[in-house]
Amino acid sequence: MLADTDAGSVTTVAQSGAQWGYHLLLPNLLLIPFMFVAQELALRLGLGTRRGLAELVLQRFGWIMAVLLLGILGLSCSGALVSQLSGLAGAGQALGVPVWVTMTATISGLIIILFTGSYRSVQRVALLVGLFELAFLVMAWRAAPGLAPIVQQATHLPLYDHDYLYLLAANLGTSIIPWTLMYQQSASVDKGLGPGQVRSARLETLIGVILCQTITSALLIAAAAMLGKGQPLNTVAEIETAFTATLGAATGHVIFVLGLSGSALVATIVVCLTLAWTVGDVLGVRHSLEHRPKDAPWFYGSLTLMLAAGGALVASGVNLVQLSVAAGVLNALLLPVVLGFLYLLARSVLPDSLRLKGIYAAVAAVAFLVAGAVGIYAGAAGLV
Repeated sequence: MLADTDAGSVTTVAQSGAQWGYHLLLPNLLLIPFMFVAQELALRLGLGTRRGLAELVLQRFGWIMAVLLLGILGLSCSGALVSQLSGLAGAGQALGVPVWVTMTATISGLIIILFTGSYRSVQRVALLVGLFELAFLVMAWRAAPGLAPIVQQATHLPLYDHDYLYLLAANLGTSIIPWTLMYQQSASVDKGLGPGQVRSARLETLIGVILCQTITSALLIAAAAMLGKGQPLNTVAEIETAFTATLGAATGHVIFVLGLSGSALVATIVVCLTLAWTVGDVLGVRHSLEHRPKDAPWFYGSLTLMLAAGGALVASGVNLVQLSVAAGVLNALLLPVVLGFLYLLARSVLPDSLRLKGIYAAVAAVAFLVAGAVGIYAGAAGLV
C-alpha cells in the first residue's frame, strides 16, 4: 500500500490540489472502502489458491484472456515505471544530480537488491524507504489551512467540468491500481502465506489502505493550501515549493527529496516484480525471488529489461506531471477488466471457506460496478 502512494499518485494529488483546491479531497477519502474490497479479494485469491491472477485466468479462461490481462498489465506498469523513475530523476535534479547519474545509480542499486535478496529482505528495504512518505503528514499539519475552507470546498464536487472529471479519473486510477491488485495476490504467494493467515493479512491490508489514503489526502491538503491557485503544475520543482513553504527552505527541500524518493523506490520495486511475476505465470517459468538468477533467467531478465528500458526513456526527457496524470487515467479505464477477473475468480475457484458469496459478494459487485463506471465515465469525459 505504500507503493500505492507512488510518485504518480504524489504528482496527481499535487496537481489536484493546485488546480481544484480541496474539491477532490472527499473522493479520495471515499475510495477507502473500494480499495479495501479490491485488495482483500486479491489477497484472498492468493492465500486460497497459491496462484497469481494471470495464472488463474489462464487456467480458468484460456490463453486469449491471459494474454489480454498481460497486455493490460503491461500498459499499466509501463506508465507507472516511467512515472516512478521520473520522480526519482526529479528528486535527483533537486539535489543538482544529472538525470543520467540518478538513473544509473538507481537501476544498479535496484538490480543488486532484487538479485541478491529473498522476498523478505526486499520487503524490508521497501518498507524502510517507504516510511519517508510520512513526511507528507508533517507538511499537511504545518500548512494549517483551517477546517472551514476544507469542508466548504470538499463538499462541492463540480462533476460538470471535464477538467475536474479528468483528475477524478486520475485519482481513481492512482488509488485502485491494476498492478497493485496483481502484486497483492502474487506477493502473498511469494511470501508463503496460506489460508491460516487470512485474518491477520486482512487487518494489515485495511491498515495499509487507510495509511495510503491518509498520506494522499495530507499531500492534497498541503498542495491546495500552498499551490491552490487554479493553475496546473508543469514540473516536479513546482511541487517542491509546497514543502519549502511549509517546512522552510532547507528542511522542506530534504524532506521532499526523501518523501518522493521513498514512494518512487517502493513503487518501482512493486511494478517490476508484478510484471515479472505475471510474465512467469503466463509463460509457466520460474518466477520468484526465492530462486537464484541462474535458476529463473526469464524472471530476472524481465526485471533487468524493464528497469533498463524505463531508465533510458526517462534519461531522454519526459514531462512527469502530465505523464503521471495520464497514467492514472489509463489505469482508471483499464480497471474494470481487472476487477471483473478478480470478482469472477473469487466466486468460482476458491475453497468454500474463502469463496466470495452472500451479502459480501453483492457488496463487492456493487463496489466494482461503481468504481468501473466512474473510471470509464470520468476518464472518457475528461479526455473529451
